[in-house]
This record gives sequence, structure tokens and C-alpha cells, in this order.
Amino acid sequence: MKKILFTLLTCCGMSPIFAQQKAPSPVLPGAFADPHVAVFNGKYYIYPTTDGFEGWSSDYFTVWSSKDMKKWKKEGTILDFKKDLTWAQKRAWAPAIAFKNNKYYFYFSADTNIGVAVSDKPTGPFKDALGKPLITKGQYQAQIIDPMVFVDDDGQAYIYFGQGRCYIAKLNPDMISINEASIVSYKPEGYNEGSFLIKRKGKYYLMWSEYDTRDPRYSVAYGVSDSPMGPFVKAQNNPILKGHDEVKGAGHHSVVQVPGKDEWYIVYHRFIIPNGNGYNRETCISPMRFDAEGNILPVEVYEKK
Repeated sequence: MKKILFTLLTCCGMSPIFAQQKAPSPVLPGAFADPHVAVFNGKYYIYPTTDGFEGWSSDYFTVWSSKDMKKWKKEGTILDFKKDLTWAQKRAWAPAIAFKNNKYYFYFSADTNIGVAVSDKPTGPFKDALGKPLITKGQYQAQIIDPMVFVDDDGQAYIYFGQGRCYIAKLNPDMISINEASIVSYKPEGYNEGSFLIKRKGKYYLMWSEYDTRDPRYSVAYGVSDSPMGPFVKAQNNPILKGHDEVKGAGHHSVVQVPGKDEWYIVYHRFIIPNGNGYNRETCISPMRFDAEGNILPVEVYEKK
């Protein structure tokens, strides 16, 4: 009944509010943020930032797995900066995962550089592929964080990154180097960080977070293009994810499609309830839907998976 009511209200242009309800519980126990969700061989994985540190000073990454996106199992630490990196020791933020060449490529922020590690399994362990950053701080006019990698149907991979401005480039076939000649930048109104790309029915949706992650107004907006390189036109019905009532700071998301279905879920963080803030965030999942014209409908943060 809740799902039917949600659909009826959103299709009529109204915002469904389940204000009398308690906010859904987070899907991961403890403080985790910037979740990247992926599905491999019918199993779902979340790669988050380990949160709860003043100044976001975590130095390792974990991965969690699930068969139904409801019960999640911790698979362990997959990259530990103190043991696995020689060029960065802290600020392990906002990872991403991609599969190509029969390998799993793990992209991550490390002390405001972007690195890449490789494994034969989605649960790692991952090995630093370069012994240095893939993208170095100061290399472009943005803070070098928040990588996201999208592999298109033709096998071409693209990387999206940057705080303050979004950079887009083609990855070379080895997945550990960038085609520098391809790089473009994009800064829609309101863009801050956390870019993420999906493809649906031939259209490319670039999504991003607006405001600062410490701001209760932190939220997600999007633009659409016919190309993964853009240009992207910002949609009118933004933001599509934001908090209200006791849910605050809902943003820095990723999106997953259920294999074989036009069924989508958005995974994001919010301030821990109660008494959370921009350093103490928790991971949640909500359904994400489209209207008949392909616009993303507003996500209701009180509706859970």
C-alpha cells in the first residue's frame, strides 16, 4: 500500500511525506558514508568510506555483500593504507568499483589524490596497481577526490571525479591510465562533489551532490545527456534526494539496477540518527523511480528497500 501511495503522489507532482514514521534503520551497522553500490554475478556489494573520524581521517576500506540488499555481510578490509600504499597514509574517501578485463578495479581517494587497485575478486584483497596516484592533487582545478568509473556497453570506460568541478575522461583499455586528450570539465549550477553516472534507455544521467557534506541541506541533483562525456543538461526537478524532518544531510550516493529489470535503488548516507553530523554518517537505501518521460522522481528517504 505504501508503494502504491508513493507512486500515485509522485505521478501527480506531489511530495509524499511519511512524516509520522520513524526513519528507516541504516543498512550497514555503524558509521559509513559515500557508499558505492555494485552488482556482480547476481550479488550486491557496497564499498563505503569508513566514517566517524574528525576530519575524515580514515585510512582503510571495507566491503559488504548481500543477496537481497537487506541483510549485509562484512567481507573484511580490502585496502589498508598503512600496509598497502606507499604514497598516502590517510583520508581514505569515496571509493568506486568497476569490472573489466576479468578483473575488479577499485578507485579511491587517498589524501586528496586518486588511486587505483586491482583484484581478481570483488571482495579483494586489492593491490595498488601503480605505486603512485592515478590522478595527483593539483593536477586539475578541483580537489582530486570522489572517483566514479562507468563502463559503457561498448566496453569503453569513463572516469568522473572532482570537488568544485566535475572532470570526465576516457580510461585507456588497461583501466589504470587516462586518455589525457579526452578530458573535459563540467560544473552545473550547485555542483559540489560525488558525481555518479547511470545509463537508462539510451540516456546518460550524471548525478552529483550539492552543498557541503556537513550541511543538513546536502542533497543530490542530476543532468541528462546523449553521451557519457556530456554536455549534461541539468533537470528541472532537482534535487531528487534530500532529507527532511529527522533525516539530514542525505547525499553522496550511488545507484544500482536490479539485473534484468527496470528497477533501481539509490544508496546514500545521512547524518547518524540521532546526533550525527558531517563526520558521523550512516548508509541507507531507498527505491529510485522514473516517470514516463525518463525524469528521475523525488526519492522518499522514509521509504526503504
